[in-house]
Amino acid sequence: MPIQPTYPGVYIEEIASGVRTIASVSTSVTAFVGRAKRGLINQPITCFSRGDFNRLFGGLWADRPLTYCVEDFFANGGTEMIMIRLFKPASENSTGIAAVMTGTLNLEAASPGEWGNKLATELTHPEDLTMAAEFANQMVSQGIPIAADDLFDLTVIDNGTGSIEVHRNLVVNVDGGPRRVDRVLETSSNLVRLRVIDGEPDLPPGRPFDGSVGGGVNGSDGESLLAEDYIGLEDAKTGFHALLKADIFNLLCIPPDARGGMVDTSVWEAAAEFCRKRRAFLIIDPPADWDANPDMAAQGVKDEQQNSPLITLTNAAHAALYFPRLRKRDPLRDYQMDSFVPSGAIAGIMARIDSNRGVWKAPAGTEATISGADELTVKLTDEENGILNPIGVNCLRTFRGLGRVVWGARTLRGSDQLSDDYKYIPVRRLALFIEESLFRGTQWVVFEPNDEPLWAQIRMNVGAFMQRLFRRGAFQGSNPREAYFVKCDSETTTQDDINRGIVNIVVGFAPLQPAEFVIIQIQQIRNAS
Repeated sequence: MPIQPTYPGVYIEEIASGVRTIASVSTSVTAFVGRAKRGLINQPITCFSRGDFNRLFGGLWADRPLTYCVEDFFANGGTEMIMIRLFKPASENSTGIAAVMTGTLNLEAASPGEWGNKLATELTHPEDLTMAAEFANQMVSQGIPIAADDLFDLTVIDNGTGSIEVHRNLVVNVDGGPRRVDRVLETSSNLVRLRVIDGEPDLPPGRPFDGSVGGGVNGSDGESLLAEDYIGLEDAKTGFHALLKADIFNLLCIPPDARGGMVDTSVWEAAAEFCRKRRAFLIIDPPADWDANPDMAAQGVKDEQQNSPLITLTNAAHAALYFPRLRKRDPLRDYQMDSFVPSGAIAGIMARIDSNRGVWKAPAGTEATISGADELTVKLTDEENGILNPIGVNCLRTFRGLGRVVWGARTLRGSDQLSDDYKYIPVRRLALFIEESLFRGTQWVVFEPNDEPLWAQIRMNVGAFMQRLFRRGAFQGSNPREAYFVKCDSETTTQDDINRGIVNIVVGFAPLQPAEFVIIQIQQIRNAS
C-alpha cells in the first residue's frame, strides 16, 4: 500500500511489477477408463510408471485390453496417466469385495476383485512387551486410554503378488485414537480395510485372540461393462465423468472391455463431447471386425466410415481414429501372437513427441515409431493409405528400415470435403494447449478494476506467453506480427461489457500445418553441345 510519510527522511517503497507469468500446462496426461484387477472405483488415480500401475491396479490382465494399453503407453514414451477403474457388480447384493474374517476382526479387501481371495492375515500380540508398555504409556500421556494388553499386530499377505504388510500396535478400543485399527488400515494399507456397517466401523468388543488367521472369500471381478457403465453419471461423477474430479487430463483412451470386442458408438460420441468440454482429445480404436478381410480392409473401412461413422461430426474435431490394430506377443499366453488396440501406443507417442518437439509437431512420421509391436493386423499399401487419409482415418504403416510408424495426423473432421480449421491433430491440440494455459493463467483478472491499466497488464502477460511459443517454433511467420496477436482494449471491451462485468481478450495465432505431401519434381537437363 502507498507510504504515508510522517517524519522527515527517506522512505522506500517496493512496487509490484505487474507481471504474472502464464505457465504452460501439460499436454499429454492420458486418462484410461475401464476394468483392472484391483484399485479404487470411479476415482482418478495418477500413475507415473508401469510399476505404479502394477502396484495400484494389478498389472497385466489377460482378458482386459486396457492393461495392455497402459503397458504400450509407457513403452512408447508416456510419463503420466490417470486411471479410472470401472466395476460392475455381478448382482445387486454383491459388492465384489472379498471378506477376510480374522478371528473376531471382520476385515475386507481394499477394493473389489478376485484378487482379494488370495489375501491371508494373522493377528499376534507384540513380541516385546516392554516396548508395548512404553507405547501404551505414551498414548495415555496424550489422553488416549490404552493399555499394553490392548495392543496387537496385524500381518497381511497378498499371495497373488507376494507383497506383505505388517501393522503394529493396533487397538480396537472406541477411544483408541490414531492407533484404532480402522484408522490405521484406511491410511496405511493397500490391501485391507475394516468392515463398515451402516456407516460405522465394525469394531469387536475386545482385542482379538493371538494367532487368529484369515483368508479372503467371495471376491468377484464383476460383469462385463455396458455403454452406460463407461459413460456413467455427471452428477455422481462415475464412468469417464469421474475425470471431473481430476485437475487436468489431455488425452482420453477407452479400450474395449474384452479382447476382440469393440466400444459402443454411443460411448465414443459421449466421450468426444466430454473432451470438448474439458479441452481434451479422444483417441479412438478401430473395431476388431475391420480386420476381417485384410485384402479389402481399406475399402471396407472407407465404406463404414462414410455410411455409419463411429462418431458424428459434431465433436469430431476433438477425436482421432487410428487403423489398423497392433499384433504382438502376449507374455500371459506363452508369448503367442495376438492383436491389440493401438490407443495406448498412440498416446505414448504423442507424449514422446510433445516432450521432444512440442505439441505443435504432428504425432506422425519417421519419429513416430511404435515400440513393442511385432506387426500390424493389416499391411496397408500406399494406394490403400490414399483411400483412408482423405476421410480422416490415420493409418499405421510398416516401412523397411523404420519398422511400424504412425502415418497420419488428421482429426475426424479431417476429411478433404470439409476443409475444417481443425483438420489436423497438431492444430487442434495446440489450440487446446493455448486455451487451457490462458484459462488458468488469467484467473487473477477476475474482480480486478476493468479499465485500461488492467487491459495493458493482460496484453503484456498474454503477449509474453505467446512470444515464448513463437520463439519455440509453434507458429507460422517470420516475426511476431505474422505469427500471433493479442487484443484487449476499448475495442474488444465496450462500455456495455464493462457495465456487465465482462473483459474480452482476443487471441489469434497462425498454426503450423503438417507437410502431408512432399512433391519432388525431377527434370532432365540435356547438354546442347
